[in-house]
Amino acid sequence: MVTGNGHINGGAASPSAVDQTVADAIAAADIYHSCGTTYLHIDNPLTTNSSAAMNHDANPTGAVVPPISLATTFRQNTPGEPMARSDPNSWGMGYEYSRTGNPTRGVFERAVAAAEKTKYCVAFSSGSAATSAVIHLLSPGEKVLSIDDVYGGTQRYFRKVVNPRMGIDVDFVDFGNEDEVQSKLKSGDGKIKLFWLETPTNPTLKVTCIRSVADLAKQNNALLAVDNTFCSPYFQNPAELGADLVVHSVTKYINGHSDVVMGVVCTNDEDIYKQLRFTQNGVGAIPSPFDCFLALRGLKTLHLRMEAAARNANAIALFLEKHDCVSKVVYPGLKSHPQHEIATRQQNGYGAMITFYCIGGREQAAKILQNLRVFALAESLGAIESLAESPSLMTHASVPDEQRKLLGIEDTLIRLSVGVESCVDLILDLDSALNAALSGVAVK
Repeated sequence: MVTGNGHINGGAASPSAVDQTVADAIAAADIYHSCGTTYLHIDNPLTTNSSAAMNHDANPTGAVVPPISLATTFRQNTPGEPMARSDPNSWGMGYEYSRTGNPTRGVFERAVAAAEKTKYCVAFSSGSAATSAVIHLLSPGEKVLSIDDVYGGTQRYFRKVVNPRMGIDVDFVDFGNEDEVQSKLKSGDGKIKLFWLETPTNPTLKVTCIRSVADLAKQNNALLAVDNTFCSPYFQNPAELGADLVVHSVTKYINGHSDVVMGVVCTNDEDIYKQLRFTQNGVGAIPSPFDCFLALRGLKTLHLRMEAAARNANAIALFLEKHDCVSKVVYPGLKSHPQHEIATRQQNGYGAMITFYCIGGREQAAKILQNLRVFALAESLGAIESLAESPSLMTHASVPDEQRKLLGIEDTLIRLSVGVESCVDLILDLDSALNAALSGVAVK
């Protein structure tokens, strides 16, 4: 940042003094929390003198883009002694078999670890596989305490696989309700070993104080895993707030282009990292080198995409809040959001996900979605294109009806993943679809 004397902090050496005009221009250009250099270079070449920072060891050809390594096996000079242990992308293990370690996967893992400000990252073939790897840290008879409003695929996995087939009980709670949390902890009888948190949640965008839950987990000798998919590493870094594990569906914002399915788990704990790496190798749910290449390319523009999408989302949320055909808008950036202050305190921005409730019922919600032309009616989120969906009929259809009702996942709820198209076009699209679908319906 530019200091009062006109110098810039953060580099290995400060440049010569600059006048106020230059200082103002720099401040206006560098709105990305200094993330751009990290996303592109992993180790900042200005502050790190290692050859790894300059990619000399990992890429002796001098190519500015890490290559796609398709080899499934690697030559050894001595039996049982993998080569290239000095390659930082091998995490000190060298290479012997591509399921165990791959150069392209390794550089992607290092990049995500740097983005999440953690020591370690382990990549998996999907976000669901990453979630499963975290559950593999537990033993039969232990318990999970999960946020109640959680991604539909996660709750389905918890309810239909983890609980009945693995001997690990899973209970759901609103972490913002202290009495309810304490009741669950008491009934857990000391067996709760993992807290699972999404913030903001999917799809109702409930925000929870990560530091408070992290403190509670530590008091109860449990780990805290935070699914950070909705914020991405750009807008939130849970490990800095006390989380033991940070989970992402890379499919969403990190990749950002709707062409890769992948997941990661990040941590600062070496023992947890070793267990995750063992599971990655033993289960074999690994991403392909080509997918890692694509996701790494996506990560390099994460800061640009997140800022653009969040600006669009803020304007759209304000527009929807004033629209006669909308009964309620949920967006952490709105002062009307019940946890707006928590979001402001722990996030670097409010993200690009919006939930709103339309006037009418299921029929009207369906018509809105069918009348959209710029927004695509599709599941998933976090890409450059804008998407819209009905959680009750699509992503969260597997949630039991009574649970959906308790969580507020109503038939009139529409979830928007705002992309980077023209904000004017997105608002015109929503306005047209709302007016067409709700013609003749009593408005607020």
